[in-house]
Amino acid sequence: MDSDAIVTAVNAAESLPNTSAGKPERNSYQVCKAIEGLIHLIFLLCGIVAVAFVLLISIYLIVSGLPAIREIGLVKFLFGPVWDSNAAEPQFGILSFILTSVYGTAGAIVLGVPVGFMTAVFLAKMAPPRLKAVVGAAVNLLAGIPSVVYGLVGMLVLVPAIRRIFHIPDGSGLLAAIIVLAVMILPSIISVSMTALEAVPREYEDASLALGATATETWFRVSVPAARSGIAAAVVLGVGRAIGEAMAVMMVSGNVPNMPSLFQSVRFLTTAVASEMGYAAAGLQRQALFSIALVLFLFIMLINAALNFFLKRSKEK
Repeated sequence: MDSDAIVTAVNAAESLPNTSAGKPERNSYQVCKAIEGLIHLIFLLCGIVAVAFVLLISIYLIVSGLPAIREIGLVKFLFGPVWDSNAAEPQFGILSFILTSVYGTAGAIVLGVPVGFMTAVFLAKMAPPRLKAVVGAAVNLLAGIPSVVYGLVGMLVLVPAIRRIFHIPDGSGLLAAIIVLAVMILPSIISVSMTALEAVPREYEDASLALGATATETWFRVSVPAARSGIAAAVVLGVGRAIGEAMAVMMVSGNVPNMPSLFQSVRFLTTAVASEMGYAAAGLQRQALFSIALVLFLFIMLINAALNFFLKRSKEK
């Protein structure tokens, strides 16, 4: 056999398809597809479980809370000014609880949102790295403090201070609750707002500075509008934290079912349920507490739906 024939035979052998090399690649692709399908299935199951929990809680509250509302009457229950569940002729009006929760949440937002927002802008845009690390660690520490600790500090420090400053018999009341709630919502507002501000592309700020804007103008006219959806989400989290808090509020508000006043002991929707559920007898009193929980649940859902609606409208504009 001459050399030309040998070369021709070698080239023909190399041109044959290598089926043994294709099989491992095909098998690995199938394995990756199977793993990806399994991960998608796990995520789907997690989403279904989360939705199922929300539906179960909603159904349970509706089934447990509607009988008391039907027996008491919707108008009398929502707009009744007196709550006295242990009287010979019990009264179940929760208007004072609703107004106290609204005023307390609004006051906490008015105090907490500006402080949290400005702190987030400072940490995201102005603070030196070392100071940012220290303040960020302090904010994370605030987020990890239990509610009972906030309530204890408020009861031992804030309540006596309000009593001395305003010369009133008792410092427990709506003002103390508002201040405690404002402090408690700060970590959520600061963390989420700071993350949103840091996610704004650097090119936006560079373009603003190149057009002659100052750094402060750039932060508040470019970065903040670009991060408004994240900042709004921070406010939503703050509202949810404020309206759903029970333990700390119970320790500083006095927990008395009065109409809301800054320097008078009051009771929130959450504290009304927490304070009486432990000893409530089976019957109308216990059902009325579930009705309060249902009102609180619907209240939070309406607030979140309204804020999400305004967020979508702002994005469309």
